[in-house]
Amino acid sequence: MPERAIRHYGDPVLRSVCVPVTVFDDALRALVDDLAATAAPEGRAAVAAPQIGVSRRIFAYHLDGRIGHVINPVVVETGGELRDIDEGCLSVPGLWFPTPRWEHAAVSGVDVEGEEVRIEGEGVFAQMLQHETDHLDGTVYVETLPKERRREALRAIRQAEWF
Repeated sequence: MPERAIRHYGDPVLRSVCVPVTVFDDALRALVDDLAATAAPEGRAAVAAPQIGVSRRIFAYHLDGRIGHVINPVVVETGGELRDIDEGCLSVPGLWFPTPRWEHAAVSGVDVEGEEVRIEGEGVFAQMLQHETDHLDGTVYVETLPKERRREALRAIRQAEWF
């Protein structure tokens, strides 16, 4: 289960809506293992499949002592207040912007065996669930920012060494 290279903002795979998973086989298990290995290093919270160049509806997480994955996730619940919370992204390295996120979120989907799962959390965990599901819908967090902040973010991205 190797750690995979992260695709950066501007890569077309990050802007496409991911294809639902319908086949649960060894290739899927290997992909989930790669996502888990890529999410595990210190300073990371989660990785969505398009971030490693795969247009499938899967993300893996390693955050707050919780480790897992969700296949074909759908946000099924949000709650609390919508708050600006500093957010970054492996696909937008080195840049952080206050992003509106719900304090509570829950996603439902399936695991690698096709069994139903529901994952929920508060605070940073809820932020991660919303962020990763956005990736699977072809949205990078900077595109969700209010107009002035989005302009600032896009300007910073264009000036970034990695862009």
